[in-house]
Amino acid sequence: MMPAMGSVTNANELNLRLDSTVEILPLWDIMVLVERQVNELTKLFDQEPLLPGVVLTDNSSYQGMMSRKKFFEHMSRPYSLGLFSGRSIQHLYEFLKPDVFMLTGDTLIVEATQGALQRSPELVYEPIVVKTTSGNHQLLDFHQLLLANSQIHSLTLAKLQRVEEQSRVAKAGFKDLQQNYTRLLQNDKMAALGQLVAGVAHEINNPVNFITGNLLYVKDYSQKILKIINLYRLHYPDPVAEIQTEAREIELDFLTEDLPSLLNSMQIGCDRIEQIVRSLKNFSRLDEAEKKTVNIHEGIDSTLLILQSRLKKHKSSESINLVKEYGHLPLVECYPGLLNQVFMNILTNAIDALEESIVKGRKNHNPSIKICTQLISNNCVEIRIIDNGTGIPENIKKQLFDPFFTTKPVGKGTGLGLSISYQIIVEKHGGQINCVSTLGEGTEFIITVPVVKEQ
Repeated sequence: MMPAMGSVTNANELNLRLDSTVEILPLWDIMVLVERQVNELTKLFDQEPLLPGVVLTDNSSYQGMMSRKKFFEHMSRPYSLGLFSGRSIQHLYEFLKPDVFMLTGDTLIVEATQGALQRSPELVYEPIVVKTTSGNHQLLDFHQLLLANSQIHSLTLAKLQRVEEQSRVAKAGFKDLQQNYTRLLQNDKMAALGQLVAGVAHEINNPVNFITGNLLYVKDYSQKILKIINLYRLHYPDPVAEIQTEAREIELDFLTEDLPSLLNSMQIGCDRIEQIVRSLKNFSRLDEAEKKTVNIHEGIDSTLLILQSRLKKHKSSESINLVKEYGHLPLVECYPGLLNQVFMNILTNAIDALEESIVKGRKNHNPSIKICTQLISNNCVEIRIIDNGTGIPENIKKQLFDPFFTTKPVGKGTGLGLSISYQIIVEKHGGQINCVSTLGEGTEFIITVPVVKEQ
């Protein structure tokens, strides 16, 4: 059981090309028989701290995959160690029935990244099974795939720059590279969303579920203990002096009254965290690549929740006032994740403009963002996002939706946000997006989307 990685330890050290496939990436070739005991998996993962998982076999036949995260996540639960440690791996695998994401070795790295990022949030960091051209099954660490995707991203950008310098290169090839770069950039954004949702789901949701589940028992136990205490006080109203002294010191009357309220407050806090997690998942919608019929207001609210810290925390003490005027809208057939990305792009630009106004110290400014929605016909909804920031000059408004056009400094923008938003609204949804702005007064983006896109 040796890793098939040779001297290569990092995808950044590979000489990748735009058409490179996953088979050239560092792959783990560690296989374990399903008849072995679960204890052997624990030892193997301890010996190989970077090992993302193992391929399970039965007489050289592929049976499945067990990831490090899924294994330790289950074995750390109460009683799991005692139940499974001495049994065969087959029993644990049949009990968990883990989902496995498999690719063929000739899959392009860009396409593999797209497919991996479309997995559900709890599976987005799981290793990927690669079936090589020789028929072997090996494991690809998701981190190595992202590193390779990032390198191809850089290669694409460098090639784009060369194409711009040599403007007489074939226009068709240049257009393909632009599309490739846009797709890679969207992959990076989806990766960031995957990190956000997966991080919340695994680092917050699991312990919160543990606390919430145990709160039920704590409430029950505390009520029983308080009942016993009340019975003692009823039948033994005059306890010995030592008990009376201790009761006064710990403020027993206050404790018996405050404990239920304390537990209820903890329950409310857990419910609030679960609500935030649901909102984050609703915003990213990583598992929804097809059209869905959704509530547009839920997408806007989820986006605002993500941006909550930027609405309140600035270099000055002034915060941004948010006004929502939602009309009665029907459910809209759309690509929810893409539509939420449009809301994110426009709201982020509005906040940037307002922050600029705050820094410049405009008098009586009262920075605000107003979001209005309404049904303007039987088959069309309108979303207006209005800010009272710095506004946009006339010469810039003409280029707002052009690819790679940006007025932001290096490191703060790529010039693709509004261009991608235009493509999402116009090409993907058959809608319209327009900008109305007066320099020094503010900007309004008007988005119209059909309730059901005409075929």
